[in-house]
Amino acid sequence: MVIRVALSGAAGNIGYALLPLLASGYVFGSNAVELRLLEIPQAVGSLTGSKMELMDCSFPCLTDVIITTDPLVAFNNADVIILVGGMPRRKGMARKDLIQANTKIFSSMGKAIEEVASSNVKVLVVANPANTNCLVALTEASKIPTKNFCALTYLDHQRAKGQIATRLGVSANSIKNVTIWGNHSETQYPDVLSGGYCVVKDGTKVPLSEMLANDIDW
Repeated sequence: MVIRVALSGAAGNIGYALLPLLASGYVFGSNAVELRLLEIPQAVGSLTGSKMELMDCSFPCLTDVIITTDPLVAFNNADVIILVGGMPRRKGMARKDLIQANTKIFSSMGKAIEEVASSNVKVLVVANPANTNCLVALTEASKIPTKNFCALTYLDHQRAKGQIATRLGVSANSIKNVTIWGNHSETQYPDVLSGGYCVVKDGTKVPLSEMLANDIDW
């Protein structure tokens, strides 16, 4: 079985870092993988270089690399779609302007997913504001179960774990069940008290609400 994986924004820094992970078996194990790399026309040149690097590596799981500027080609019968490409926030740009610009992009992505992707495709939205972009895309793709869409705010999740671990003087790996509510923005709410806990040396799970009981103001 070949897993068809589409990656938008594949020529960017994040996309470039993801490519060897997707092609090497790190993500999908020993399953064969076909990569569809979606980019704007101006970035196709650098993407061609990335394809050459992938082929040079001779990853045993990688069956083919397709470069395209057309989401209908990239998403055709795709099993997994990772949406990294989006409008970055520029200096002086209000967040509402960023959301408006990305709404157009992710509306078109959602329509393409609805038209040609596998009916059980899994979609991961990385581009910020991730949660809003994800909602826009899934709204346009009514045939795809909403549970198949996921927005990645992993950086904020890891930051929260790291800061709590530093405060408590423990390893970040011992902090569990931290939740991030909202977009990557000033209104985001990292929730460590509702269900978060710390695994101490004897394996006991101690609620963070107890460990931080005298430090709530922080």
